[in-house]
Amino acid sequence: MKDVRPTSGRVLLALFSILGGVKGLSFLDLFAGTGRVGLEALRRGASPVVMAEVLKDRARAIERAIPELAQNTASVLSLELRRALAWLIRRGRAFDVVFADPPYNQDWGKTLLHTTALEKILKRDGVLVVEHSAREALDVPPVWAVTNTRDYGETMLSFLNLC
Repeated sequence: MKDVRPTSGRVLLALFSILGGVKGLSFLDLFAGTGRVGLEALRRGASPVVMAEVLKDRARAIERAIPELAQNTASVLSLELRRALAWLIRRGRAFDVVFADPPYNQDWGKTLLHTTALEKILKRDGVLVVEHSAREALDVPPVWAVTNTRDYGETMLSFLNLC
């Protein structure tokens, strides 16, 4: 199994500080890994929370970490990114916050925002947050507007809205 690179505590705190209150907001965690970000959103009152992780062992570990009281408001999709997005679109799902933390140094910075399905699952006033390597620039197509970026050493958070 590939090594997982969980979002650091510093970046996690910064993310939710910048987002402000997420209580009652729908939240999608793509490339969920350990589920740390989605579980924190759940803890802070986001609902529903969907976490997508392609590796089945990690997806099962995330499912086990969901508190029993939150079983009806949180779910885990063990699907590759494009399949997870297609599954959500077919069900008419859209989210207030979409968080994506793709593997570093695998060219996701050049391709992620060109995945047109992202446009369909983000609510009109929603925010897309991409955690990425500071050494890997995002290729931002005209449909997206970068509204904020934060640098945390090797890690960057980029906040985007639909134009």
